[in-house]
Amino acid sequence: MNWPLANWQLILQAGVDHLLLSLPAILLSVLIAIPIGRLAFRAPRFGRPLLAVATLAYAIPALPLLILIPALLGTPLRSWQTMVVALTVYGVALLVRTACDAFTAVDPQLRDAAVAVGFSPRSLFWRVDLPLAVPVLISGIRVVTVSTISLVTIGALIGVPSLGTLLTDGFQRGIAAEIWSGVIVTVLLALLLDAIVLGIGRLLTPWTRRAAGGVEPGPGAAGAAAAGSDPAGSDPAAESGAAPESGAAPESAAVTP
Repeated sequence: MNWPLANWQLILQAGVDHLLLSLPAILLSVLIAIPIGRLAFRAPRFGRPLLAVATLAYAIPALPLLILIPALLGTPLRSWQTMVVALTVYGVALLVRTACDAFTAVDPQLRDAAVAVGFSPRSLFWRVDLPLAVPVLISGIRVVTVSTISLVTIGALIGVPSLGTLLTDGFQRGIAAEIWSGVIVTVLLALLLDAIVLGIGRLLTPWTRRAAGGVEPGPGAAGAAAAGSDPAGSDPAAESGAAPESGAAPESAAVTP
């Protein structure tokens, strides 16, 4: 138990290196996968091959991919660029299908209504499709985040510093405390980033919190629905303020003998 306390600076530096590899890969995965998922949704003819390629990319083992990337891009094998590219490939492969499903889940009637009121294709994407797809996208991004945090440890096998270095070094020197330190800190980082992504998703989708709390979604939806339906037992003549038919005097105007 003394090893983590005596080597906390080493653990901290390994955690920082781990984050410096994870965060760019997660961000690039999101920025690349969402447009591809959008294209797969809008053009199914091209979308199916793209989804198939993404599935095949995720099936490539990590170590062969880490060796293939320097051969294709000319980057050094033991470099952060090689790791970030490999992690981005896996992240895009995981997220692109979820992105396509997220846009598919948007109600087509909402799109038709937006087009009917004059939304341009760009406005339709930014103001209708993307906001409504955010809950599903956040679910996929959470999976990519946790997966990326775990995959970064493989970089230690090719000499890229990360929390995986604690695992390999501890195994080679027979220090169980070092191995457990790497495992525990990796899990904590994954949980921390997952909570951050979940919090961002809740900030971007406040209507989901209102719906979960039993609060009406707001005047835009509830008001429109209420305006289009008459409550049971309502009198259209009374609501419009129309006078009663002739021959039927109101009770307040009746004269008692």
